[in-house]
Amino acid sequence: MNSEKRITLAHGAGGEVMQELIRDKILGSLELRPDIEVPLSALDDSAVIDDIVFTTDSHTVKPLFFPGGDIGSLAVSGTINDIAVMGAEPAALSSAFVIEEGFLLSDLDRILESMQMTCERANVPIVAGDTKVVEKGAIEGMVITTSGIGRRSALLDRNIEEIKKHRKFEERWVRDSNLQEGDKVIISGTIGDHGIALLSFREGYGFESEVQSDAAPLNMMIERALEAGGIVSMKDPTRGGIANALNEIAAKSNVGIIVDEEQLPVKSAVLSACEMLGIDPLEIGNEGKVVIGVIAEKAEDVLDALRNTPEGKDARIIGEAHKEIKGVAMQTVIGGKRIIEPPIGDPIPRIC
Repeated sequence: MNSEKRITLAHGAGGEVMQELIRDKILGSLELRPDIEVPLSALDDSAVIDDIVFTTDSHTVKPLFFPGGDIGSLAVSGTINDIAVMGAEPAALSSAFVIEEGFLLSDLDRILESMQMTCERANVPIVAGDTKVVEKGAIEGMVITTSGIGRRSALLDRNIEEIKKHRKFEERWVRDSNLQEGDKVIISGTIGDHGIALLSFREGYGFESEVQSDAAPLNMMIERALEAGGIVSMKDPTRGGIANALNEIAAKSNVGIIVDEEQLPVKSAVLSACEMLGIDPLEIGNEGKVVIGVIAEKAEDVLDALRNTPEGKDARIIGEAHKEIKGVAMQTVIGGKRIIEPPIGDPIPRIC
């Protein structure tokens, strides 16, 4: 029997197993240039080289069409958001299709229309691409890979100037590693919507009538937040949910984060589905939300700015950075604390 280790679904699920694969295999095998401002090894949502922000992502969602979106809107939104959370202005995308032989042209039309509508909503065009067709059975329907570039903006510079009014700040970008003790943590809206919408639709649980995917481009919302100023960190809590996103920020910033359970925005249908299925809503992927670290002096201003956008109307301050703890802990509604560990894998695979 062949005892060689093999890739499992957990290696792509966004949790600890995937992080180990990236650290132990990928980063150790690819050339890492030390002169890049935000390199691959930083594992932020995008890289930065010569003030150009660059990211890429592949999408294997199942099913391709789901309540609130499809693989096309998901691919465009996810790549735009990865650029925007660096504090950059998304400029353009590329898109590569790998399509299974026999795929319906009418379904391709729907996906292309969805991608175009999402691009128009974000005001970010697709300017390059590629198409490949593979034998039937080689993949399930379609895989889309999108890459994006962005640029430094005046809003980012103004945001940083606002931070410097209140504390020393030497970074030039909004990064995972910028959080400091006393900073507030904001979530831009309800959590778990995307994962539960897909799982329910895929398995026929019935919650999809109440819960739709939150997949959306967030660059316009993030612009309003940057206008308020004081943002030090941003991350879109996709695979692994906010549990993974918060743990990444805490570890890279060398601070702890205490989350107030009472302030976590979760729709009742999402909570019901999680309780029925034994899933933690903190570990479920989101595709239209962002976790934001902001200096305490500007937290309410950023919150107001978010709430004045369609995507951020349910935003809340959910926690604070602390030095006396490590990792992420939750202050529960019954008065105790529990540790929020980074998930091992994604409880709902193939959602992005």
